[in-house]
Amino acid sequence: MSVAMLWVVSPNSEVSSCFGCVETVREGNRLLDAPRFTSRDRNLMCGGRFKKGKMPRRSSTSLNAEFKISSLGGSTSDNGGNFSVVSSMVANPAGELTVSSEQKVYDVVLKQAALVKKQLRSSEDYEVKPDIVLPGTLSLLSEAYDRCGEVCAEYAKTFYLGTLLMTPERRRAIWAIYVWCRRTDELVDGPNASHITPSALDRWESRLDDLFKGRPFDMLDAALSDTVAKFPVDIQPFKDMIEGMRMDLRKSRYKNFDELYLYCYYVAGTVGLMSVPVMGIAPESQATTESVYNAALALGIANQLTNILRDVGEDARRGRVYLPQDELAQAGISDEDIFSGKVTEKWRNFIKKQIKRARMFFDEAEKGVTQLSSASRWPVWASLLLYRQILDEIEVNDYNNFTKRAYVSKPKKILALPIAYAKSVVSPSRTLSPLVKA
Repeated sequence: MSVAMLWVVSPNSEVSSCFGCVETVREGNRLLDAPRFTSRDRNLMCGGRFKKGKMPRRSSTSLNAEFKISSLGGSTSDNGGNFSVVSSMVANPAGELTVSSEQKVYDVVLKQAALVKKQLRSSEDYEVKPDIVLPGTLSLLSEAYDRCGEVCAEYAKTFYLGTLLMTPERRRAIWAIYVWCRRTDELVDGPNASHITPSALDRWESRLDDLFKGRPFDMLDAALSDTVAKFPVDIQPFKDMIEGMRMDLRKSRYKNFDELYLYCYYVAGTVGLMSVPVMGIAPESQATTESVYNAALALGIANQLTNILRDVGEDARRGRVYLPQDELAQAGISDEDIFSGKVTEKWRNFIKKQIKRARMFFDEAEKGVTQLSSASRWPVWASLLLYRQILDEIEVNDYNNFTKRAYVSKPKKILALPIAYAKSVVSPSRTLSPLVKA
């Protein structure tokens, strides 16, 4: 993912958080008493890079568009570019029908949307649960949220500025979610990623279970534990993100877009499902809850596809190819061609088609941003517009994503802020069109 998590794991499985506390992830060693913290001003120890309703069953992320859909798949072309279309059922090598990646994801969307609708039925307004204050804990919890805000401000400056327009409760909750995602990603992408094993991820997931039960391990876990107690957030997207980390440990190739789509959901689409319950849906919105979640999911997929296209060269140097193998073969491109890092006409044509797909996901995501509560739209619009511009920069670099890293310049970032704000004050449209996967 494109976010950084400040957290390192040593070979003996001790976890040193860059926020000034040391802990173990060995099973049975939960910190039951108040965590011991050092000064919040201590320097960071490390850095990092950071779907029952009436909705159609086929709709978790895709794209309305120009692509022709058949019941079990199909394709269409635009300027010679073919995209496979995946239905809710696909055939495995043995000829058996299995559930596609998009259906698996849509089931998660439905579950999360049901939680939110249940919460909305229980309250006329979207209010958070009040704090349950225990002696000696309020200051620690406030400190935990403040630290999460500091991390967000340091590593996601534009998004952080947008969160300042949110209500205090929503703002702090988003910070807590952001930091947990950073820490999770850093397990497999950080400087000590070579020491991470599947067992370590299993322990991290066990720790997540405890967090959702109100038994946090450390200060930063306490912030998220408080957040999930107040908002109708389901644990499944968090577990799915950890599953994405497991995929990174065992998988470096994706045979088709169905496989890649599931990976993109795990590591990035999950963030949208985590965040919508906190950000809230505008009271005046007439869109279905499921459609708003689908749009949030589309934004996560778009962001991750953009990451992949930006980081082709970096990933290749680690022996990884996050591009659909069947589409590469159709374009006449091999892994060796990617490792050689030569920009050819075949490569340009291939990347043009991948960029088109990513932009279609961004198009779907934009329809959902307007449905969010008014105070939550600006940071999402800012993030969306800036990320989308990375695709423009890849084009500016003549599709050389081997040796040139596409990035958005500071002046362009500054210019995007008022544009994002102007978009954020637009009232929600009455409906959202169903998403159709391409």
